[in-house]
This record gives sequence, C-alpha cells and structure tokens, in this order.
Amino acid sequence: MMRQYDQAKNACGDALLFFRMGDFYELFHDDAKVAAKLLGLTLTSRDKSPNAIPMAGFPHHQLDSYLAKLINQGHRVAVCDQVEDPKESKGLVKREISQIVTPGTIVDPSLLDPTKSNFLAAACPVEVVTKKKKSSPAEKFTTFGLAWADISTGQFFATLVSRKGLIDLVERLNITEVLLPETPVVSEEFTELKSEMADRAMVTVRPRWAFGLDASETLLHKQFNVATLDGFGLTEFGPATIAAAGAVVEYLNETQKAVLEHIDSIRPFRQSECVEIDSATWRSLEITQTIRGCVRDGSLLGVIDRCKTPMGSRLLGQWFTTPLIELDQIRSRHEAVGELAGNQKLRTDIREYLKGVYDLQRLLARVATGRTSPRDLSYIGQTLGKIPALRETLSDCQSSLLTKLKSELDPCTDLRKELELALVDDCPAQAKDGNFIRDGYDTKLDEVRKLAAGGKQWIAEYQQTICDQTGIPSLKVGYNKVFGYYLEVTHTHRDKIPAEFIRKQTLKNAERFITPELKEYEEKVLSADSQADEREQKIFAELRELVRVQISRLKTNAHIIAQLDTLAGLAQLAADQNYCRPQMVTDSTLMIEEGRHPVLDVMQPLGVFVPNGTSVDEEAGFLHLITGPNMAGKSTYIRQVALITLLAQIGSFVPATSATIGVVDKIFARVGASDELSRGQSTFMVEMTETARILNTATSRSLVILDEIGRGTSTYDGVSLAWAIVEYLHDQIGCRTLFATHYHELTALENDFKGVRNYNVAVREWEEKIVFLHKIVSGSADKSYGIHVARLAGVPKWVNRRAEQILERLESTSEVEHNKEAIKSSVSAQRNGLNGPNGSGEFQLTLFDATHPLIEKIRGLDPNNLTPIKALEMLSEWKQEVES
Repeated sequence: MMRQYDQAKNACGDALLFFRMGDFYELFHDDAKVAAKLLGLTLTSRDKSPNAIPMAGFPHHQLDSYLAKLINQGHRVAVCDQVEDPKESKGLVKREISQIVTPGTIVDPSLLDPTKSNFLAAACPVEVVTKKKKSSPAEKFTTFGLAWADISTGQFFATLVSRKGLIDLVERLNITEVLLPETPVVSEEFTELKSEMADRAMVTVRPRWAFGLDASETLLHKQFNVATLDGFGLTEFGPATIAAAGAVVEYLNETQKAVLEHIDSIRPFRQSECVEIDSATWRSLEITQTIRGCVRDGSLLGVIDRCKTPMGSRLLGQWFTTPLIELDQIRSRHEAVGELAGNQKLRTDIREYLKGVYDLQRLLARVATGRTSPRDLSYIGQTLGKIPALRETLSDCQSSLLTKLKSELDPCTDLRKELELALVDDCPAQAKDGNFIRDGYDTKLDEVRKLAAGGKQWIAEYQQTICDQTGIPSLKVGYNKVFGYYLEVTHTHRDKIPAEFIRKQTLKNAERFITPELKEYEEKVLSADSQADEREQKIFAELRELVRVQISRLKTNAHIIAQLDTLAGLAQLAADQNYCRPQMVTDSTLMIEEGRHPVLDVMQPLGVFVPNGTSVDEEAGFLHLITGPNMAGKSTYIRQVALITLLAQIGSFVPATSATIGVVDKIFARVGASDELSRGQSTFMVEMTETARILNTATSRSLVILDEIGRGTSTYDGVSLAWAIVEYLHDQIGCRTLFATHYHELTALENDFKGVRNYNVAVREWEEKIVFLHKIVSGSADKSYGIHVARLAGVPKWVNRRAEQILERLESTSEVEHNKEAIKSSVSAQRNGLNGPNGSGEFQLTLFDATHPLIEKIRGLDPNNLTPIKALEMLSEWKQEVES
C-alpha cells in the first residue's frame, strides 16, 4: 500500500496528499506533520520503531472542511480516492488521484464564496515566446500575455498588459492563483515579479513547456472545437497571450481530471473599452474590500449590492472591475435601471422570482466536470421553471436593454419538463443515497421497487409470525451489511429459542439468528434494491447527459438572469437611497448637486451625513485645491466624487440630487499612507511612485484625487513637490483634479492659474472649541486645527498645552507672513522663467527667502572696491556672526 501511496505522491508534486483508506483520509511523512500542525490533527504512526512513518488522518466525510482550511492557508491538496469497490477488488484496492485542489481551481460550492468570482490566471512574458536564446540574469520582463478563467462558471478572458498593468489586474480581479513560467536562469527581475505577485495571490511556477506556443494553440483548438483562434480576437494581442491561455487550460486539465466543456470560448479584454483603475486606487477607494480587515462588508461593493442571486453579485463585482467608457452602453444601463426604479411592481416581481433562482453558472460547471448531484439537477430544473414567469413580467418593458434580455431568455421547455417529471422535490446531495427518481417516471424502476417493497413487507409480517409462534414479544428483525437480515432475541428469552434458529452472533445482552425462510427473502429484497439502485443511477446519468448537451443554452440563460438581477438590484438601491440618474456627457464636466458618499450614506443614520456639491468645468475650474482642518472631511469628500463617478460609469444611479458627469477614461487616487517594507520602499517612496504613475499616464479625460501629497518629507521639500505637481496637472495634463492639502501656501496658485480654484471645509470656532460643519465652500482655509484634533484623540494635556505655546511663538514671527508674500510674488516669476515643465530658463528659488541681517550686508556690498584681504576679513566676521 505504501508503494501505491508513493506513486500517488510522486504524481502530485508539492501538493499535500489526502490518501483514502476505508472511511478515512490519511497523510504520511512530512505531509502528516504539516497537516497535523495546520488542522489540529493527532500525529501518530503505525508502530513505535525509530523509523516509524508519521501519519495523521480524519474521517472521509470531513473532507470539505479540511480542504477549505488548507486552501485558505495557501496550500495545494491532491485527493487520492478508491476507484473500485473493496468488496469486488482482488488484492489491494485500486486508487487514483481524483483531483488536485488549489486556490484557483476550486469547483466545490462549499469552498467558494458565492458572491465572488474565483479566477486562475497565467502570465506569460513576451520574451518567453519570442526569444529562442537562453534567458540571462539581467533579462527584463516588461510586457505580458495574460489569461484568466473561473472554472466554477466557465468564464475565460485574455489580454496583453504591461508589468504594472498585470499587477493592477491581479488586484482588481481578485485573482487567487497566478501561473508563471519557470526561467532557465533565476534572475532578480523574475524573483521580484514573483514576490510582487505573492502579495496578492498564490504563485505557481509551471514548466516552460506549459507555455509553449504550438502546444497552446493545439490545446485551445481542441478545447473550443475550432480550427482557428481568429474568431476570438486573440491575434491582436500576439503569441504571449495565446501561450498564457494555453497554460491555463493545461493546468485545469491536469488538476481537474475531467472534461471542461463549459469553458467553450474566450473573450478578449481591451483596457481601452473600460475605465482604467490602478491597484493603488483600487485599494484607496475600498471598492471591493476595506483597507482595514480586507473584507467585503463596508466596501463600496458590499454596501450597494442588493442582488438576489450569487450570479448577480458576481456580475456586479465584474462591472466594477470594468466600468464602461462607451456612452451608449452606459446610457443603456441607466435607462434599464431607471425603468425598474420607477416601476415598483415590475421591480418587486422580478426580484421575487429571482429568490427561487439557484446559481446556474456554478451548477453547470459541476455538470461539465462530472461532479454534479441529483440535487444540482433538481436546482437546474427549478431555475428553468422561473423563466416563463420572468419573460411574462418583462413583456411590457420599454428600455432597449430589458427588451433585449427578455427576447434572449430561453425557457428550455423540454429539458425543464424532463427534470421536473424525473426528480423528486427534495433530492439528496449524493447520487449514491438513492430514492431521488419519482414513482411513475420509469416503468422498470417502479417494478423493482415494488419487488423490494414486497419483500420488506413479508419480512415485517414474518417478524410478527415468529413472535406469535415462539411467545417472544421482544423478538425483532434487524439488518446490517455484514450479516444481512437477522432475528435478535434477548438473553431473557433464550430458553424459548426454537431449534431451527441458526446462531450468527452473540452480543452482550442478546443473540442474533437466521432462518432459511428469512435468508431466502433477504436475497429477493437485496437483489431488488440493487437493481433499483442500478436503474436509478442509469437514469441519473441520462438526465445529466441531457443537461450537459444543453450547457451552451443554459449558460446564456445564466448570464441574462445575472444581468436582470444586477440591474434590478441597482434599481432597488436607487429607490431605497433616493439616488438620481446621472446625465452622461463627452466633455470634462463634473457637476454634482448635493452629492453623498455612497458607503457612509448607507452606513450612517439618516440625516447624519452632510451632502456636498461639486462643480468642475471651464468656468468653475478643473483643478480644485481643498484646504481645511483635520477630521473635517476633505478625504471623504474627494473619495465621494471619485466613487460617484465610478458608480455612474458602471451603469448605476448615484447618491446626489442631480449629476452631470463627463465620461472619464481613468480614475486615480493617491490617498493615505503606507509602506512596502518587503520591497524596501518607505512610505514617502510609495507615495512618490504612485504620484509618478499618475503624472505619467493621466490624460485630459482622467479624474485625479490627491490627498496630502508631499507630507512624507520635510516641509520645504513637500510644499515644493506639491506646488510643482499642481502646475504639471494644470499645464501639461489638464484633467479634473481634486487636491486636498494642508499646505496653505498653495492657495496662492489660484491668482495665476486659470483652472485652479480654492475650496475649504467650513468650521466654526465657539468658546475655544471648533465645530466641523463638513461643508465644502469657496475660498481657502488659514488654519489646520491639528492641536485640536490631537486633543480629541486623547494626546496628553501637557503635550497639547506645550504645542499651543510653540505654535503661538512660531506664528508671531515675521517669517510666516514673509513666506506667504514670497510665494505670492514668486508665481509669475517662476512661470515666466521656467515656462512650465518642458520650458527653458532658470527656476527662481524665492519661495522661502527668509530675512537675515547678513542678506542686507551682502546687498550693500560693492565687490569692485574690495581687496582680497578685506574680503577674507569680512568672510571671517560673517562666519563668527552666523555661529554666534
């Protein structure tokens, strides 16, 4: 048996091996040690010798729970099952690896979050398929073919991305496992890439041949049953993308040991067709999970999701990862949401029908991979049963999208009727449990069931007859798999046992017997039961095949139902929260009246959140500098504007009284402070790296929100950087920008920059206290009230009093006012001298020109009338003066 185990272990590589032995799964050697530690199992061995093999195990029915624990901790697990009946086997029971489970290859619903897609991705550097020579340690990977699939739904996508784009998509799509090709030489570049990926997903390094172009094309042709891939639009991305797609299919084939018919196409992903959102922005805006806790609850997606089905929730998440840019598509969704929001009965009826809809996408995946159950087939039939009513409900819809969805819904009447006729209402989770085919569906099954029932009836009557004949009232007929049917008599009545009873087993308080008559009917009953089981399994296989051949039609239905659910959910949100329909335009307008933060609007009590308007256009300025105290709501406000824009472009209504939004191509957010110690990057380095990406990739159609840029370094460095960044955004990019800052010096920019406007968060001072009004008003703030916030945070009183003294002393000096005046007077000089970031001329460093007596002495000096000795004497005097 251990030789059999070793063969299975060699076949599954670094995966932990669950080896089925009777009613238990066992692990051996190092696998047992790892599992014992992570799962809390008892580590034992078969003997006590020094060379004893460590082992650990658990009952087979606990497989799912232990799989989930190991997968969640980043392990791969191979399941080795018995593939023949131990009763029928001669010698050692045959075992094979039935599946290899990894984070990206999960099919079992108990291991999946129903609201999230579970993507496996493969990233193939262009160099891998274009270079024939060996990789060098200095090789750079800059462009990648990327493909990702969700085996639990059959979705499959592919694209070509930059290295930074690769990281962004892994983050946005919440990819759980990434395949990378091994390289002949382990370079620093490859190691860094693996590390960067490992922060976001499990990284699995595959042999280079798994990314071979020829093999990938052959594999994809077979998978999609086509002669060419041209029809899928992949050729525009090049060979690296095809290689990545092939690597995904190859890995799924290896791990699933099953046919993957539900993965029947692949869709090209074009970044130009959706809003670009980088990984830093995705995290900062907490779109799908919170920064603290990394959970869905409290994120934008978690708060606005009103879907009734898992399919709708997953689709809503995908809409967030791919916000629309095409104006007609956005307006089409808005029109559908508007019709549903405005028609309560229509919306309520649709959502009521959707309550009875099951997760058709994942049910079909289990059918395709051969892991379906009678209950799954029953759920498919029940889901199809909702379609006629859905179609009828949608018959009077006016919006083009709802009308289109209604026309494409396919009732699959023949399949639905067959499933309804065949399956009982409450089917078991496993086919081996039996009794899931309705009486009257199959004549042969009915016949053998009657034979079995008749035999069991005879046995019940036989028990009563024997009780009467022997005078043993407590005698009973029992059954187990070892002895079959038997008569059980307690020791109290042992003297009444007839001679024809044949003893089979002695228990503590009873004896078990058989009789020739009982044995005869036992064979009839068991034979009929066996025939019934075989017939039922055959019918189940036929029903499964009926569904399998209709997978393509059923997948279309699943996608339509998901869209209906998502649109109805967004309509319910709009009705519940009083959202408005945004007017979408092509220019750079961003006009929001009484806008609200979509998360706080839901989570805070009604009336607590203070709404704010936003006006960004040629007249109102496109770059807003927002000053004001800590805790006043600057960060909340700028995030709010970004989230409202994002909601509008996924097709949702928005939390505002009215909104006119010019379509954006990219959303950037540089908010908050964090470091990346594993990569040797400080907080300020991370801040500057993210800012650099914004400045290098933003366009005039982008939306940029920046919060406290430059605060991670010295005051002079920080304000200088912030100043230059504002100029660059204004002069070189010209995009819509909200810039929250405590650098009050920047407010002088409004005087000389046409597109810059100052805003601040209003406060009121009252009895040595301040009241945050959380209202954005025109103009600039002159205080930050940081000491007041420190007091609220619980900083010791002594520190607050001392800080107030120091602040008063600093503000009483002339340097503060001088700096402000110097800044105001320097703007024109700088712009005339530098002519913008691409101009020529000298930058006049007059921003912080502090007053000092030596400066006046130098100004009054006439160098032409100085002797060398006199110059040395003056330098010596000035040095002493400075040091004193």
